[in-house]
Amino acid sequence: MAIVAGVDFGTLSVRVSIVDSEKGRLGSATADFPLHRKREDPDHATQSHADHMAALEKAMRAALSEAGVQGRDIVALALDTTGSSVIPVSEALVPLDDYYLWCDHRAKGEAAEITEAARRQRMEAIDWCGGTYSSEWGFSKLLHWLRNNPDKRRRMETALEHCDMVAAVLCGIADPASVPRSICAMGHKWMWNAELGGLPPEGFLASVDPLLAGVRDKLDGRYETSEAIAGRLSAEWAEKLGLRPGIPIPVGAFDAHWDAIGAGIREGDVVNVVGTSTCIMAIARETTLVPGVCGVVKGSIHPKYAGIEAGLSATGDIFDAIARRAGSTVADLSQGLEAYRAGQTGLLRLTWDNGDRTVLVNANLGGVTLGWNLTHTAQDELFAAIEGTAFHTRVILERMGEHGVRIDRVINGGGVPQKNETLNRVYANVFNKPVLVPESEVTSLGSAIFAFLAAGVFSSVEEAQDKLCPSYRTIQPDAAESAVYEQLYPLYRRLYFGLGDPGSGPVAIGDVLPALRGIAASRRAQS
Repeated sequence: MAIVAGVDFGTLSVRVSIVDSEKGRLGSATADFPLHRKREDPDHATQSHADHMAALEKAMRAALSEAGVQGRDIVALALDTTGSSVIPVSEALVPLDDYYLWCDHRAKGEAAEITEAARRQRMEAIDWCGGTYSSEWGFSKLLHWLRNNPDKRRRMETALEHCDMVAAVLCGIADPASVPRSICAMGHKWMWNAELGGLPPEGFLASVDPLLAGVRDKLDGRYETSEAIAGRLSAEWAEKLGLRPGIPIPVGAFDAHWDAIGAGIREGDVVNVVGTSTCIMAIARETTLVPGVCGVVKGSIHPKYAGIEAGLSATGDIFDAIARRAGSTVADLSQGLEAYRAGQTGLLRLTWDNGDRTVLVNANLGGVTLGWNLTHTAQDELFAAIEGTAFHTRVILERMGEHGVRIDRVINGGGVPQKNETLNRVYANVFNKPVLVPESEVTSLGSAIFAFLAAGVFSSVEEAQDKLCPSYRTIQPDAAESAVYEQLYPLYRRLYFGLGDPGSGPVAIGDVLPALRGIAASRRAQS
């Protein structure tokens, strides 16, 4: 028997779970931290390193208390974070600014410049990132910061992903060259590719902007998968967290990737981690390029496989925004959604409210709802938004399947599927295949699994999954509902590419609104 702490930094809070190798989760606790947005700039989203670490202290001590465990009994600690969440630091890893959070899209212009330069120079690394660089990723955010902070940039020693920053701080690592860097983070968001020589060449970066000259050397460190040890808990942070010093901390990763591990991902599975956004992941022994996805990176999700990542830039955030505009909450607005049926609203919702992460990779898009009439309600829009996220996910699954990614099972992980049964039902009907939902929440369970591996308790990810991962309940598709979605999905797909792809040319959409009304009328007649 052994006990570890699994830490998950989400968008608005950190969760710490205390997990026993035999009994499973003994207790957990969360602590919130603020997200800084600006009404005048909807692309702005930042967070404070100090806020993150204060929340970690609070959540760790609360989790130990709830679990009834002494800190000295914890044998390892592992952590995951959001990403790409980037922080520039000076000497001794002192923050020069707040994190550019994953959902900060101020670097749209920089992302477009990087994409244009990579395509013009035929840089192979961009192909492994789906062919288009995103404003959500590392180099675009760093370049935006360098351009907008001339008074601070001379002091920048390096820039770090959130998972690497926290691991280094907890281990007392202050030398940038000694910082453990997550292949998960750097592969998917910074175009790092071992077979192509690591990061993009110095000449390429300088050609995008001279401000990036020398940055490649500053991003030095130990590039490792999460089976490697980042370091050991320092005496300073052991005291703050109530743990004993010297326990191992493995190299970190992204929260959704380790949620997929906690959800029991195996080759042939696609895991949708549905939260504020959606991360869609698969693993494969054999790798191939998948245009438009966030990356195919060896060792990123599971150290022994290539990880394939795609996703939606907003999911739960959209549901929250709809409820907020209606002066309600998602929980209240969802009351009665179980009675809604496919196509009954007559609305078709393109869920681009925070741009498109996959497959168009375009942060300049905005949400579109077609089919409004004078009697529609916010609840109708919420249901249409759930359908829209399902349609978008189907576009992504089809793109992955077209490029050799095996999809035998679909698992809905993350927080939203645990409390929104309508979403699970709609997804099963839109995909026309069973959707598996873990019987219990898996957030921070993936972190615990890697902590156990760091402590040598289990010999493989699979052994730990077999012992710790929850079983599933299965939502089967309804044939009649799926038949309606087979009518709606081609309309959605045509609008998705027609309105979202600037190179698509003229798109005839004059039949869409009549088709939506016809389907809605048919559904009303059936009910």
